[in-house]
Amino acid sequence: MFDAILIEKTQAGQTVRLTSMDTAQLPAGDVLVEVAWSTLNYKDALAMTGASPVVRSFPMVPGVDLSGTVLESDNPAFNPGDRVVLNGWGVGEKHWGGLAGRARLDGDWLVPLPEGITLRQAMAIGTAGYTAMLCVMALEKHGVTPESGEVVVTGAAGGVGSVAVALLAKLGYDVAAVTGRLDESDYLTSLGARTIVDRAELSQPGRPLAKERWAGGIDVAGGVVLANVLAATRYRGTVAACGLAGGMDLPTTVAPFILRGVTLAGVDSVMCPKPDRIAAWQRLAKDLDFDKLDAMTTELPLADVIARTPDFLQGKVRGRVIVPINPALR
Repeated sequence: MFDAILIEKTQAGQTVRLTSMDTAQLPAGDVLVEVAWSTLNYKDALAMTGASPVVRSFPMVPGVDLSGTVLESDNPAFNPGDRVVLNGWGVGEKHWGGLAGRARLDGDWLVPLPEGITLRQAMAIGTAGYTAMLCVMALEKHGVTPESGEVVVTGAAGGVGSVAVALLAKLGYDVAAVTGRLDESDYLTSLGARTIVDRAELSQPGRPLAKERWAGGIDVAGGVVLANVLAATRYRGTVAACGLAGGMDLPTTVAPFILRGVTLAGVDSVMCPKPDRIAAWQRLAKDLDFDKLDAMTTELPLADVIARTPDFLQGKVRGRVIVPINPALR
């Protein structure tokens, strides 16, 4: 038996509770994983609160991330004892996820954990950090280098933003961190941000083209914030967009694209092909400052996860929140 969070739906509505489960209850899959650590993400909060129709089938164990060791495998790529990490693939939405002591999964979804990263660190990185790395790689692919100029990161005090700031700073970029919580300025500076930008400066509709400022950007907000970032992006700059915390709309014009040659690069971490995932995790092992990662990470017991979820929707969470499941696993 093991503990798990379970989301159920009845005629009266959605419920979420901490319960005990047996391995036999797990859905189909060719690899059984003993979960060491999971995380609490914005999408998990949406799923558990029912604020958005994230969950596609019920009952559902939430948790879009997990790290652990293989217990059983019918997949030739994995053997018992292998350390693995999982991000996305609809886990926690369509297939039972990581907020449980065990998970049975499709082995093609799993990535071997690179040497140099512990199971705990893998979840301190999580989907947020893996997405941040994909965004950095997108900027590099489009020619944005540290010599290109300032790079802006929106939602900088959140999970994706915090890791993005730390990654960019270690790689030598001049980082401008956008936040609606100016009391987090010291935190963002400690991660490597050189400039702090009040989100209010980007939260109101602006001109189709603003003064050129940023060589590139990583945006988690969407909406008006992204429109204003694009308007102030330099000639042939690139903005990697990976989130919608500020809204799904994009009230912009074609001006940044046809007059300045700006590129808007969409970054999806959920269905990202496995070779790109492996490349991102290998880069994280090399390019992330793990002391800074530790500084942005807090632990939350599984029993306290449900009560904490509203904080994510209210923008009250700093950095990364990880959940110990079987923390003795290394």
